[in-house]
Amino acid sequence: MATIASATVPRAGRGSFYVWMHVACIATAVLGFVPTYWQPLAAGVFKANPVVHLHGAIFFGWTVFALVQSSLVASGQVARHRATGLAGISFATVLVLFGLLAGLNGLKVGIATGYAEAAKAFLIVPISLMATFAVLFTLGVANLRRPEWHRRFMMLATISLLNAPIARPLLVWVWPVVPPAQPPVWINVPACWLSYLLVLPLMLHDWRIQGRVHPVYQIGLPALMFVAWVVVPISETAAWRAFADGFLALGGTPPG
Repeated sequence: MATIASATVPRAGRGSFYVWMHVACIATAVLGFVPTYWQPLAAGVFKANPVVHLHGAIFFGWTVFALVQSSLVASGQVARHRATGLAGISFATVLVLFGLLAGLNGLKVGIATGYAEAAKAFLIVPISLMATFAVLFTLGVANLRRPEWHRRFMMLATISLLNAPIARPLLVWVWPVVPPAQPPVWINVPACWLSYLLVLPLMLHDWRIQGRVHPVYQIGLPALMFVAWVVVPISETAAWRAFADGFLALGGTPPG
């Protein structure tokens, strides 16, 4: 289970499976950023607004927090999981806030470097990411008294954050984009869909244990795939450009 509380301790083997799934999420988060963050940072050539570093630390911190919460349940420490998990609401709120701030920073950088239209279009990626995470997390909290639903919503919430580390290698080795050029919005589709491959072991585990796939995955996976795709045509509309201008104004910057 990812966060907050569980009313019961999972049957043997089921809790440990979720622990390993969270380990896979952490590995994805770390390895995906090697070419565009860890290597440049180690070489002393990575330059960015401090909000970018804070955003990265908070997002990675969430995957670690989720692993800790899952480990507590797997080891039968439900009371501690519950007590620690109350911090998850504050953590998730901060995560969404810094995700939006990072999106705003990216928009400002894009405008300042002459890529205003591309930056406004790409803003839909972090905005949709934060909205997706917030919805899944809220559904997880709303299902505290239904542990099997709760753990799956929280698992999907964590996986929904992994499109960024998947996208980075794609933007280096498959469709190279050299900053300050803006990545294309369509990269969100393969990045998200590849990250959602992590849902397949969860579905197979359900099938093996219960003989059926839980409704959270049956509905959640197609919904996530649709959202990842639909942002591409939306980003090209005048309405989205107007929204981006309004979002930029919230940051104290006139529309560019």
